[in-house]
Amino acid sequence: MARQPHLYLDNNATAPLRPEAIDAMTAVMGPPVNPSSIHGYGRAARMVVEEARAEIAMLAGSRPTDLVFTSGGTEANNLALSAFDRVITSAVEHDSVMQAAPDARRIPVDHQGCVDPEVLRQMLAEIDEASRPRTLVSVMMANNETGVIQPMDAIVEIAREAGVAVHSDMVQMFGKQHLDFARSGLDFASLSAHKIGGPTGIGALLVRPGRAMTSLLRGGGQEQGRRSGTENVIGIAGFGAAAKAAFDDIPHYREMAGWRDAMESRIGATRGDVTLFGAETDRIGNTSCLALGERSAETMVMALDLAGVAVSAGAACSSGKIHESHVLKAMKAGPHAGRAIRVSGGWNSSKPDFEKLAEVLVAL
Repeated sequence: MARQPHLYLDNNATAPLRPEAIDAMTAVMGPPVNPSSIHGYGRAARMVVEEARAEIAMLAGSRPTDLVFTSGGTEANNLALSAFDRVITSAVEHDSVMQAAPDARRIPVDHQGCVDPEVLRQMLAEIDEASRPRTLVSVMMANNETGVIQPMDAIVEIAREAGVAVHSDMVQMFGKQHLDFARSGLDFASLSAHKIGGPTGIGALLVRPGRAMTSLLRGGGQEQGRRSGTENVIGIAGFGAAAKAAFDDIPHYREMAGWRDAMESRIGATRGDVTLFGAETDRIGNTSCLALGERSAETMVMALDLAGVAVSAGAACSSGKIHESHVLKAMKAGPHAGRAIRVSGGWNSSKPDFEKLAEVLVAL
């Protein structure tokens, strides 16, 4: 493998595997692991799956039975949206939501990237009563590019009053703040393992009790008939171990917000060409989205990589492509939509990491 940058600050794309996840996955490699089998091997595999389900549910504030394992956040988002004829989303959703519902109405955002719940109320008022049971509102809890947190309590309340279902992509919020899916009023929520130090290829959809859903995959009826296919026991074991470790890390992300803010303040005080996105509203503590002058995002990512720092240009889930951010376009960032980089700390990030990044950005 080629030499890697020694400072990794691209955790919103993927986080390094936690040692706990590696150990948990290693422990189940080798023996036959099909949780649907009723012999001893199958029962042991089922125990691994259910213990992991409980750990993940604890981090999400849900009941274990609410949780449907998927191949990741993208599948979870598609699974939630597939059951509805009409979808309303924000203009800053992850591509997996935007592309799963290309004809959806989009709630605009302000210059900080926040939706106005009253605009949603107006949109829902235009939908006839007969269509509302087949209508879904899908708004992400925290943005993957800017870290901006949406006013989910107000969104859920308005959707509930209108009699429509609500889904939230919680992938970026999961493990960074305490969540309470069971009391949130949400019908669906999406999770991913590899953002919290678990493996790639495994995620989950949370489903409110009593909420009907349509399975995209038909076959053996696994996951209570909601997602057929033999469960990825090795991935699930890693997911559960990562969730258990992440539960104790939430204070770490609150502390990280101070490191992030100090980094932004330092480069802002030193350079006159810094633009910060979403910095005037609530953000998750690990994320900073910024631009330096007129340098393109690609140029910035390459320069930082040569300096030994790994960050990304906007979203990093598009097969390595660098393009103008639809999130920043929606925020009316103008030319900066193609200039912004995203810095995102993770479970093993430290205060010196953000101090080092500040030094590098000041010197560029």
